[in-house]
Amino acid sequence: MEADFVIVGAGSAGCAMAYRLSEAGASVLVVEHGGTDAGPFIQMPAALSYPMNMSRYDWGYHSEPEPNLDNRRLACPRGKVIGGSSSINGMVYVRGHAMDYEHWVDSGAEGWGYADVLPYFQRMEHWHDGGHGGDPAWRGTDGPLHVTRGTRENPLHAAFVEAGRQAGYQLTDDCNGEKQEGFGPMEQTVWQGRRWSAANAYLKPALQRDNCQLVRGMVTRVIIEDGRAKGVELAGREPIMARREVILAASAINSPKILMLSGIGPATHLAEHGIPVVADRPGVGANLQDHLEVYVQMAASQPITLYKYWSLLGKARVGAQWLLTGKGPGASNQFESCGFIRTRPGVKYPDIQFHFLPIAVRYDGQAAAEGHGFQAHVGPMRSKSRGRVRLRSGNADDAPIIKFNYMSTPEDWADFRTCIRFTREIFAQEAFRPFVRHEIQPGADLQTDDELDGFIREHAESAYHPCGTCRMGAATDARSVVDPQGRVIGVEGLRVADSSIFPRITNGNLNGPSILVGEKISDHILGRDPLPKSNRRAWVHPDWENAQR
Repeated sequence: MEADFVIVGAGSAGCAMAYRLSEAGASVLVVEHGGTDAGPFIQMPAALSYPMNMSRYDWGYHSEPEPNLDNRRLACPRGKVIGGSSSINGMVYVRGHAMDYEHWVDSGAEGWGYADVLPYFQRMEHWHDGGHGGDPAWRGTDGPLHVTRGTRENPLHAAFVEAGRQAGYQLTDDCNGEKQEGFGPMEQTVWQGRRWSAANAYLKPALQRDNCQLVRGMVTRVIIEDGRAKGVELAGREPIMARREVILAASAINSPKILMLSGIGPATHLAEHGIPVVADRPGVGANLQDHLEVYVQMAASQPITLYKYWSLLGKARVGAQWLLTGKGPGASNQFESCGFIRTRPGVKYPDIQFHFLPIAVRYDGQAAAEGHGFQAHVGPMRSKSRGRVRLRSGNADDAPIIKFNYMSTPEDWADFRTCIRFTREIFAQEAFRPFVRHEIQPGADLQTDDELDGFIREHAESAYHPCGTCRMGAATDARSVVDPQGRVIGVEGLRVADSSIFPRITNGNLNGPSILVGEKISDHILGRDPLPKSNRRAWVHPDWENAQR
């Protein structure tokens, strides 16, 4: 089998590239180890905790014991299904802050500033404001990716935003528009009651074309001859050859793994596993970043939370309503209000994110023992901690070694304590007085720095946003793995395009920026001029140097 382009991974970026490259007339083969996304557990937004915990859809990766988190091994789910992690994620849509992309440029990713990327966000979006405000001039209205807002019918959503205002923070009617900072509605990749994954938005339309095919299989390495990528080797199958390019879009965990198995990575590490070195790139697998968060949970004084649906019968009713009508509680991810704030004066743009949820529950679906409750997921956005991905062996079947190195700087601990204290302050506002009974966790008795640190060590969880392991930057920078067009430095005909190329993690959830990478790299692959730059300027707090809110 052969095609002009072989894309490894049918995830967020891979699906977008399959769509754009095939749209341009090129022949495309997409190789995906996982299978179909058919079935209610993936397509029903409220059922998001199920696919994330099913081996059928998830690679099942875990970190090594994290020394700063009581040596816990944290889950690191990655989608093993068409749509990749966009088929098992929480469906939260956040572009990131404009200044994230300015930092990318400062890191050597020329052409990835906010003026460069905003037109691509607009190209990919089909935005629906749901009557909750926002400026359409900042958004896209005819792209493949439907972006919507929940109904926000539960009064707790309004209470959370009003409490943020009462605490002295900004309001925003569109955190993906001009103004991220503040409290307001959160957006989701849901359309007509279904998860609108990259598979639904991009891959399935692309597969309707004669020049795009999906192949199921696990890539064991890239075939490289005379310094040029020629195709990919598959476990138990004939290799697939690329006439023009091979593009890795296999995630921040699997893309560096495949590069290293192919001889591209730190030479000493490759030698340890008997892998001949094709290109000595020490940055492969380095620069691993993630968002870590805790859940601040409150017991509710009124039975208005989603816990009323938590019984077997309640879940059956929600499922039946969704199957029959596509509506009801099952049609939303329930993350319908959010906040982005700054930890202190002198921080120019938000470095804390809140996801508000009108139930007290874990990502693995375990509800709080106390019944009715609600919670805010909160954590710092730009930790300086860095981890890495390494090969466990030279065998492609073996899971890689993942070390996030969470909470490895004093700033991490100070910022996390700040996150918890600010969340408590918001839940103590007048807007929540009719709804709060008491604090479930951390628990009102935990107040000192040491007590909060103990809670963080025991309860902090990944927000499942790994990135950065094939860092994009100047070709002259030894830390770079790919140049600003996604081309692997030192090998011809090979690119990486997924969240692994992020120089630094963006503000918020990573699905939107990952799809952006697929959209923008597609134009580089096709040799097209980038979309014309935007001249829009994002809002920055006018007194950020002196005021925290």
